[in-house]
Amino acid sequence: MRARFVERNDLTNVITSFSFEPEQPFSYTAGQFIELTLTGHQEDGHSARRWFTLSSSPHEDVLTITTRVGKAAHTPFKRALNDLQVGAEVDISEPMGDFVLPKLIQAPLIFVAGGIGITPFHSILEWLTYTDEARPIKMLYGVRNEDDIIFQDTFDAAKQHVTIVVQEPAAAWGGERGQLTAELICGLEKPADDTLIYLSGPEPFVQQMQHDLQQLGVSHQQIVLDEFQGYDGV
Repeated sequence: MRARFVERNDLTNVITSFSFEPEQPFSYTAGQFIELTLTGHQEDGHSARRWFTLSSSPHEDVLTITTRVGKAAHTPFKRALNDLQVGAEVDISEPMGDFVLPKLIQAPLIFVAGGIGITPFHSILEWLTYTDEARPIKMLYGVRNEDDIIFQDTFDAAKQHVTIVVQEPAAAWGGERGQLTAELICGLEKPADDTLIYLSGPEPFVQQMQHDLQQLGVSHQQIVLDEFQGYDGV
């Protein structure tokens, strides 16, 4: 499907949201992803395309992706994305993925985001706020430094407490410091068997968290994954 680039929003010096208006109604579930193709751009003789989780909510008129660009725009695709002009046309695929809320509203949930992996949770929390639906959610968010923290207004609107863990904090940072670990995710005891743990972030982060959680006795059936390719760490 064709879509038109309508707006960019620089959330930090290196993290930007890009919004697109689809040419026809587009339905998806909060937490799903799309394939975005930049029209007229080539990589190794093929169309320039990447997978992106939608950070927008299904009730919005535009589709939004949020990613690292700016100083991090070191690939031809990211540079082309960063240089998009309002009105430029792109191609988007049908929505895909099962990183979505379970049907059982009462199911306990633990959301774990590493860096840019916060995007599907933004979509989900925006949707829960819009629908006024309450879910039992514990949420943890690991970042490299305070400048990488985004979407705080969404957390506040959703009345969602988020434990933010900063790897390289400034001296004045008053929250959690260091690495986001499986022990911190689980707390004092292993989550109940009906708890679902959603892991989203760079592929190495997600795989390490999955391994460590299973080492603590969490069943693989309890873990839902959204792995972001092309990122080394949070």
